[in-house]
Amino acid sequence: MIHKVQVSDRRFPLGKGAGSDAIHRDPVYSYAVTTLVDSSGHEGTGLAFTLGEGNELVCAAAAFYAEQLKGKDIEEVMADFGQLFYQLSNEQQFRWLGPHKGVVHLALASVTNACYDLWAKKKGVPLWKLLIDLSPEQILATLDLSYLEDELTREEALTLLQENNAGTEQRKTILSAGYPGYDTSIGWFNYTDEQVRENVKKAVGEGFTAMKLKVGSPDAQRDIRRANLVREAAGDAATIMLDANQQWNLPRAISICGALKAMNPYWIEEPTHPDDVLAHKTLADAIAPVKLALGEHVPNRILFKNYLQTGAAGFIQADAVRLGGVSEFITVSLLCRKYGIPVVPHVGDMGQLHQHLVLFNHISLGHEALFLEHIPHLRTHFVHPVQVSGGVYKVPQEAGSSCELKPV
Repeated sequence: MIHKVQVSDRRFPLGKGAGSDAIHRDPVYSYAVTTLVDSSGHEGTGLAFTLGEGNELVCAAAAFYAEQLKGKDIEEVMADFGQLFYQLSNEQQFRWLGPHKGVVHLALASVTNACYDLWAKKKGVPLWKLLIDLSPEQILATLDLSYLEDELTREEALTLLQENNAGTEQRKTILSAGYPGYDTSIGWFNYTDEQVRENVKKAVGEGFTAMKLKVGSPDAQRDIRRANLVREAAGDAATIMLDANQQWNLPRAISICGALKAMNPYWIEEPTHPDDVLAHKTLADAIAPVKLALGEHVPNRILFKNYLQTGAAGFIQADAVRLGGVSEFITVSLLCRKYGIPVVPHVGDMGQLHQHLVLFNHISLGHEALFLEHIPHLRTHFVHPVQVSGGVYKVPQEAGSSCELKPV
């Protein structure tokens, strides 16, 4: 039984230039940390990710949600978590502050993720193992499918889960091979050209065959020069993604993305405002066959539904700390499975959690194992940091979701 909850505000300044993009020039990687303690002594840790200011607001909202769990047994909570998620996300007064977005939804992610971590620790298994061992019916019980009924009824969701469950044994080979990663830290926005060039050489030497560059400069020629620099340093066979972090309006995006097509980007990420579904559709049509990737700032399953319905997104970057946690992440993954769109999570510095979720996506849902973003800046602060070798995530073996932070 959960008898104690604690929420803490943890902030970690980064090195010079690290984490910078076209919009967020001076980030302080921060976590709103929810800890749930049960009567058996197990502690569940859940995280929401921010860039510093406002982290205290997320913590305050998380404390409100976490208090609702006191006196509940985690097994009972997770047996019908979809219903609990619905109740918490639609609490009448907090809902007004969203709904299903912003501070309150980040807070719900922190608490939801703590529930999943506690559940896995109570069972003594890594989160990925817990998830792939659940039956389709058990997974369905953890999901809130409200507002998706036009695209994904409970019956359709169960059928998808059952159909993909058939191939799980074959796909478990990834547990010995590991999950491929890609390196985002080669090309932060504030890095000089020389830093970018050296970082690319280092990443290639470490075994990465895919990497990402931040674009969105006031001078488009800077973006074009740096994109070609990465292509030249990494080689023609490398997979290179470009990320504008919402910097462009639609006319500028059409112009610049058209020019960037020449260096053969694998995707162009967050080109414009994340709420503008139709602008993304217009841009996607204009720059085809280059595809768009989005999701870092898409806060809920309903907006993802719209992106899938319009065919605007070539890759969905669902993030379990931007969505309402693991439960809503799985819901979006199911939607993407219906549409045949790959899920490549946005990580920020949350590879700790997403390394578990991509294994579930591949093994249980049948998603292609493309790659997972790798950003290593906070790894020394975790009790069980991600292990990446030769450009590949090693499969975590410790119980839980790998989100426990070292004490201050």
